[in-house]
Amino acid sequence: MIALLDRALSGDPDGDVGFLDHDEVHDGFGDPPHLLGPRAVAVIAAALDRVQLDNPLSSLPASTADAAIACGFRGGFDGDVREHLAEHFVALREFYRTAARRTQCVVTWVD
Repeated sequence: MIALLDRALSGDPDGDVGFLDHDEVHDGFGDPPHLLGPRAVAVIAAALDRVQLDNPLSSLPASTADAAIACGFRGGFDGDVREHLAEHFVALREFYRTAARRTQCVVTWVD
């Protein structure tokens, strides 16, 4: 599941989006933009649809503080970690479902 989430959020490094790899768009803070073509988007959408969130969420520590640390949230976390992760996962899954249904590409990068 980690590899799936990484690909969904980081893209594929061999996508041709060089037109976005310049100072006005990409400031060099992280990786340059990456492209996921329609086929890759469909594969990711299908894989996200198969994820059963109960399994990874149930393996988190019981306390909010320990669960937050396990997820890499430093400096504390206010709220329900499982609810936060589930909400964002569902949004990601719906985003990819819609893009796949429309046979769209996805460009990823951290700005």
